[in-house]
Amino acid sequence: MSVPPRAVQLNEANAFLKEHPEVLYVDLLIADMNGVVRGKRIERTSLHKVYEKGINLPASLFALDINGSTVESTGLGLDIGDADRICYPIPDTLSNEPWQKRPTAQLLMTMHELEGEPFFADPREVLRQVVSKFDELGLTICAAFELEFYLIDQENVNGRPQPPRSPISGKRPHSTQVYLIDDLDEYVDCLQDILEGAKEQGIPADAIVKESAPAQFEVNLHHVADPMKACDYAVLLKRLIKNIAYDHEMDTTFMAKPYPGQAGNGLHVHISVLDKDGRNIFTSEDPEQNAALRHAIGGVLETLPASMAFLCPNVNSYRRFGAQFYVPNSPCWGLDNRTVALRVPTGTPDAVRLEHRVAGADANPYLLMAAVLAGVHHGLTNKVEPNEPVEGNSYEQNEQSLPNNLRDALRELDDSEILARYIDPKYIDIFVACKESELEEFEHSISDLEYNWYLHTV
Repeated sequence: MSVPPRAVQLNEANAFLKEHPEVLYVDLLIADMNGVVRGKRIERTSLHKVYEKGINLPASLFALDINGSTVESTGLGLDIGDADRICYPIPDTLSNEPWQKRPTAQLLMTMHELEGEPFFADPREVLRQVVSKFDELGLTICAAFELEFYLIDQENVNGRPQPPRSPISGKRPHSTQVYLIDDLDEYVDCLQDILEGAKEQGIPADAIVKESAPAQFEVNLHHVADPMKACDYAVLLKRLIKNIAYDHEMDTTFMAKPYPGQAGNGLHVHISVLDKDGRNIFTSEDPEQNAALRHAIGGVLETLPASMAFLCPNVNSYRRFGAQFYVPNSPCWGLDNRTVALRVPTGTPDAVRLEHRVAGADANPYLLMAAVLAGVHHGLTNKVEPNEPVEGNSYEQNEQSLPNNLRDALRELDDSEILARYIDPKYIDIFVACKESELEEFEHSISDLEYNWYLHTV
């Protein structure tokens, strides 16, 4: 991936600064392995230099665990002297941060080697490598995310989250009624500011719906014919939601399963594939008879077990699964069926697409997209036939067969010959090393439940 010409980049910076003379600072952002946004804040006078020469950040940024500590077994830390790489702006991501009291802008970055080549361990580059395989076939991916989250109180109780008090009624919500408009009204100012902030930042979010748990909501993003841009939008949307909620004296969580007995937070992705003339190759009056659609489904289902570590990358991710919460636990598909891993919406023939329903909101969007598209490409190029579509409740027809814990998911990923053809094995090694390090720390901790069960009983 070549860096855009300096003149093009400088024109972007000049136009923005001219339009926004009030901007004092610019946040330079880059998403790490966990999708956590990191970076630097600069004064506006330094923006031209960033567009001309980039900024230096250590390669170890992509070897950080969920707590921000470098995992040395990745080889990206002390083994290379914690050396820098160079980060360049991603075009068309310069925008205002509407929540800031001091006028501040933001700009997404991506990491490169000092010689200019993309840095292999940047998750955005991981995705670009997969997308390039579709470019070779003359195909374009059209994608969109649906992102679920909870509004929570800024103060935890005994270390546990709780729903925030309604700004209108002053009460904490207890409703589990999905799509309930009254619950949208309870938090209308915050939710409307999220949509307006998204519009100001050029993020194509057009709808918020109430989900099936207290103070849980979902934001829908428009389809865009650029899967990397779709992921950029998802990363920026999470940051926007967090900051807007905080302005309204609330907090948010994208944790996969913050409450026992309530629905978890998912990150569904919708995907269609366009040919060189812009036509959706999944278009069909009868989707079951569309060979391209069947093969794409077959490839995604075949690679699903090995993809689970990218879709569900944390220990908590696997607590989200359960039939009552519409989280599929087996590689299956169906038409207009929300109990399956791959749902095929069939509204109109040209809108036929895949809805991937497995990942949690704690997934890194770039790695999630890379895993799903690897499956799609594998299926299309190898003409992989899927199993029969499921009609009715898939939980009653299919036993749980996907990895149900992080350790098993990491083993599946590490052993996958198919994913290793799409995702650099060096990157898989780094990802597995980071997650195994987190898992080891988790397994050596002692939970409150263990003290309650065993301290005085054994």
